[in-house]
Amino acid sequence: MPFALSSHDDYVVRLVIGSVTCSGALIDDDRVLTAHHCVSARSSQGEMLPRDVSPESVRIELGGDDLPWGEASVRAIVAPTCGHAAGDGDIAILVLEHPLIGMETRRARLDSPPALKETIEPIGFGRCALSTDALHRRKRPVASIDTVVDSRFRATASICPGDSGGPVMSDQGEVLGVISAAVMDADERTAGRAEFTRLDHFRALFARADAVAKGQSQAELPPVDCK
Repeated sequence: MPFALSSHDDYVVRLVIGSVTCSGALIDDDRVLTAHHCVSARSSQGEMLPRDVSPESVRIELGGDDLPWGEASVRAIVAPTCGHAAGDGDIAILVLEHPLIGMETRRARLDSPPALKETIEPIGFGRCALSTDALHRRKRPVASIDTVVDSRFRATASICPGDSGGPVMSDQGEVLGVISAAVMDADERTAGRAEFTRLDHFRALFARADAVAKGQSQAELPPVDCK
């Protein structure tokens, strides 16, 4: 892969799963963090089903513009037992077929929770209906956390379809959360209520993904519940 083409912000990637597109973040050279509902199977009517797609059906696009400069494939989807339709458990870690040596990654903040009034920056490949420019990675306006609950936190932020699964960055450059759901209209300049998944609540999921990345079978590992 032409990693010489990669930029400082290419840790944010785009996911393509059939007709579904989402965003994600490289948290290690062989792991992508995203939202669980992004990799949920869909019915013929587009409804989310309580099971995941096959890892082989997920394509990871590299690069920040509408034409990716590279792609990566997925060998395992590590996710909680819930979260297929967003809400609690809306987090997943994709273990890649091959490590992306030399790519930018960002540390997942697991040792401390999000704090009230902490500033955050959501990033994703979302595009609202009134957007006139081509598809590309967008850093959304900085927002401030106003609510923290067991497994999620909330803020008033600008989010568009396709941003789901994208990273929520702290002002220290760490991944603090995952974009899960938001009140959206057709204008990306409109800020609405947005909900994000806390990473620190799912430390067991990160441990499971680490074991899978090192070759352990998921069948040998205990499931990660949402409680």
